[in-house]
Amino acid sequence: MEDIDARHNEKMKRIKAQRDALMKHKTEEKGLIMVHTGDGKGKSSSGFGMIMRCIGHGMPCAVVQFIKGNWQTGEKTFLRERFADECRFFVSGEGFTWETQDRARDVAAAQNGWKIAQEQILDPKIQFVLLDEINIALRYDYLDIDEVVEFLLTQKPKMTHVCLTGRDAKPELIEAADLVTEMNLIKHPFRDGVKAQLGVEY
Repeated sequence: MEDIDARHNEKMKRIKAQRDALMKHKTEEKGLIMVHTGDGKGKSSSGFGMIMRCIGHGMPCAVVQFIKGNWQTGEKTFLRERFADECRFFVSGEGFTWETQDRARDVAAAQNGWKIAQEQILDPKIQFVLLDEINIALRYDYLDIDEVVEFLLTQKPKMTHVCLTGRDAKPELIEAADLVTEMNLIKHPFRDGVKAQLGVEY
């Protein structure tokens, strides 16, 4: 047992030395452009997890929600009712595209959401902005991908973090981002006839 503990201790010392050497060169601080995409669940959930972190650290933040519309989600209720001072929450969509069935209205809603998003990103008081489901608006060309990428790369304040969620992120956005995470679908109860569950899906 003592031999196992000693080997473990030596291994951890080596790992710590390697880690310390690596971290010595990681000194830059910057606001990140983050993309959560893929077919799997968890893209928005992860983004809202970072919103919670920001609130915990006293970092003012904002959410601009595209597409989902007036769908009553737990995160919207939670943030608007309990943390309205810490996190601004905007809804620009009127609902999923298959529900509205009106492209002109969807485009107008997305354009309005992008206008709000730019205002929040440029606001010096805001440190983190979540653009929830914006990738869907970009996928359907409700927004111009070149305009969005150009704004993020040239006008976003240096220390402001922006997280963009939604499946089918465009290659231009992935190329511009600092951090990209793809959620892969392995198994989902929806395939077995289970509807979206309160507290899990919304």
